[in-house]
Amino acid sequence: MKTILIVDDENDILEIISEYAKQEGYTTILAKDGESALKSFEENSIDLVVLDIMLPDFNGYEVADKIRKIENVPIIMLSAKSQEEDKLKGFELGIVDYVTKPFSPRELMARIKVNLNKSLEKEQDRDKYKRK
Repeated sequence: MKTILIVDDENDILEIISEYAKQEGYTTILAKDGESALKSFEENSIDLVVLDIMLPDFNGYEVADKIRKIENVPIIMLSAKSQEEDKLKGFELGIVDYVTKPFSPRELMARIKVNLNKSLEKEQDRDKYKRK
């Protein structure tokens, strides 16, 4: 079962995404700020991160940068910031997708599924080459 870390300072958004993710068979870990997100990331095996930019302590860019230094998991930014510069900054940090609020939970789940499948394919490719 895949585990998704969902980071947002809005309870409603955390609950909505978590509920949809659980319906898809994913385990979820919720964090309301950057510090608890990083702690959860370090203490758990996380397969994908859904990350808001505007958080009460660290911003999402800082969190993404710190996560990237630990492990290369897919990160989907979920933010009300919709300017091209905001998106480009995220992509420069290595995020795999950027979703603007308001958002469709069903579309977000589709993006999560696609990125988890890509991640799984990369793992399988690496395993193939290791066996040779």
